[in-house]
This record gives sequence, structure tokens and C-alpha cells, in this order.
Amino acid sequence: MRKRRVVVTGMGVVTAVGNDVPTFWQSLKEGRTGIKNITIFDTTAYRTHNGGEVDRLLPENHFSQRDIRRLSRCDQFGIIAAREAMQDSGIEEEDIERERFGIILGADSGGIFSVEKYFRAIYTQASKRPSPSLLLSFSLATTTDHIAKEFDLRGPRTTTATVCSSSAAAIAFASDTIAGGTADLMISGGSDSLCEVTYAGFNSLRSIDPEGCRPFDKNRVGLSLGEGAGIVILEELGHARARGARIWGEVLGYGICAEAHHLTAPEPSGEGIARTIRLALMDAEVSADAVDYINAHGTATPVNDMVETRGIKQVFGARAYEIPVSSIKSMIGHCLGSAGGIEAVATLLSLQEGIIPPTINYATPDPECDLDYTPNEAREKDIHIAISNSFAFGGNNVCLVLGKV
Repeated sequence: MRKRRVVVTGMGVVTAVGNDVPTFWQSLKEGRTGIKNITIFDTTAYRTHNGGEVDRLLPENHFSQRDIRRLSRCDQFGIIAAREAMQDSGIEEEDIERERFGIILGADSGGIFSVEKYFRAIYTQASKRPSPSLLLSFSLATTTDHIAKEFDLRGPRTTTATVCSSSAAAIAFASDTIAGGTADLMISGGSDSLCEVTYAGFNSLRSIDPEGCRPFDKNRVGLSLGEGAGIVILEELGHARARGARIWGEVLGYGICAEAHHLTAPEPSGEGIARTIRLALMDAEVSADAVDYINAHGTATPVNDMVETRGIKQVFGARAYEIPVSSIKSMIGHCLGSAGGIEAVATLLSLQEGIIPPTINYATPDPECDLDYTPNEAREKDIHIAISNSFAFGGNNVCLVLGKV
């Protein structure tokens, strides 16, 4: 029995280069960087001080004072992006069959930033006792639950946590609920925020570039951490067409695999990455020859970029040199639990507009990374099928195959 087709009918984002889809997309096309000095916590004690921090987002424009006290930074990002995606989808809420509308989001740091604020106030014996409401978002599922409550979603609900591939995995699993007939509509993607414990951890690994990340460049030394949310509305194709919805693209398939190699380092040959991409193409029933663009994981760490390049070559052979590749992490940073969702939105926009966002900060070619990385300037190209890669610590790999409808 042929599985039901799954399309994207709504999108919303919050990022360091734009807090809505139009601003985000215009910034990517222009190659603007959102990497700057972090202001939400003190970085004096660390060797680096930068990141893709979200700014110009005033919570009071979106939430009541009571909600601001109770919602973490991560929750706020996710809710704002979900509201944009719902509005973009044109769904009439009174027409929703609540039991057929669910949500699966990816998460990583979640509300840890709020928890840090609480304990920092306790340990420094601040004059005013911190509100225990700062601890409400300790669970990684909190953002998922807030969005489900706001839109009264009674269908399938869960939260995935595979670090950097969390929200790509969420989109994969959410598409399955529709393809298998369990739901007609799903909210998916992910939200994540910067926090000091994550920043300290990556600094201890010496994985952050003090100057801003340079994916695939010979002189790259590390990533830039980022934050934000990328939310999509997934819908069964017939359901979308019946209500006259605009369709951004189709989730054709996905691949998920584990490398079982190392807690933080990728399997060096690229076999795990190649296997993930092959599984995705097989699931989508798409030939490697049909792929027009690769939205790379592209973290800018010396090993990761090299291994991703090796994996791409194993799948596409000589044609790998003909396929444009780019990493938007060069502009927004690595947004961890929300990275896959944000990058899925960017890939769908590329499909719609026929524009490939650039990999900025690219100056010196690396013999080990010798593909077409769309350096520094956006490029026009007719794109029908694209893949979006998300690879995580522990070898938790996900590849989404997205297509134009």
C-alpha cells in the first residue's frame, strides 16, 4: 500500500539573522552574519565570546508579563515560530480535527538558561529571591507542551533529543505519523536557546572559532553556537489541496542511522554519513542523480567538514563535484536542537525560489574539502530535489529529502 504524501504548508523561524521567515531568508540571500558577541551571559571566563544570539525580539510584544515570567527563552522562540507557521499555513482553527493534529519537536538545551538564572541568583545570594517559575522549563518537552496547549493539539505528541539532529529527526518522525495515517496535520521542527553550560562544554572541547565559523575553509578551527527555532506545518497532500493551502514543498523521505563510533567524534571514513544519505534516497525513491542541492551540516570543525565531504563523495561519486553544497551555519551558528528545523525551512525556501544561500567566510580552499560550497555569494539554480543533512554527537545522523510539488 502506497504511503500518503506529506507536504509543508506553513513555516516559522526565529534566528540570529531574522525573527520571521521573510527577514531570515533575505539575510541568508545577502550573506549577512548573525555571529556577534554574546550578551545574555558573561563570557569573560571563556576563550571565545561570540555566538548566533537572537536579538531584536521583544518578549513583551508577544506575551503577557505572567507568561514572560513562566516561559523560558527556548519556549518563547518555539511559540513565536509556531504562531508564524500556523498563520502562514492558513489553517482555520475551528475546522481542525483536534485528534488528527499533533506535534513532534526536537530539543537539546531546552530551558537550561532559565535554570541557570535561578541557581546563579541562589548562589550569589541575590537581594531578591528568584522565582521558582524559572525551573518550570527544565523538561525538554516543555516547549512541545506549551505549543500543544496553545493550539489545542490532541493528536500524537512527543519530543526527540538526539542533540544536533533532534529537529530533523522530529520532522522525519512527524512525517511518518501522517504518511502512516495516524494524523493529518503535525507541527514539527525544534527550538533551542544558548545557555552557559553548553557554551562552556564546547569551549572545553576547543570547538568554537573565536572569529566566527568558516565551514569547509582550510583555516577553519571550529563552530559558532547559535540559537532559535525552526517550525514547519506538515500536512497530508490531499488534506492540503482540499483546503486550497499553499505548499512549500514535500517531505519525500528520510534516513536515520547510528555510527556507534564515538561520543563526540564522527566515524572518520564518512561511511555513517554516506549510509544515512543512501537510506534517505532509498526511502524517498529518489536517484542520487536527481539531487540538485545539498544543505550541509557544515559545522566548520576540522574533522566534521572533512568527514561530511567524504560521505557525500561516497554517495554521489564524480557527480558530487557538480552539486552545489552550502552551510547556513556560517551565518546563524550551530543552533543545536533547532538546527535541523531551521535548515529545513531554508532548504524549502531554496526549492521555492531557486536560490542557494551561500557559505560565507570562505577564503581558502581545502584539498580535503574540494566540493562546490557556494562560497560567499548566493546563486540561482532550478532546484527540484534537495537534501538537508543533520549529524550529531554519538553518530546520530539524519538526512531529509525535500522536493518541489
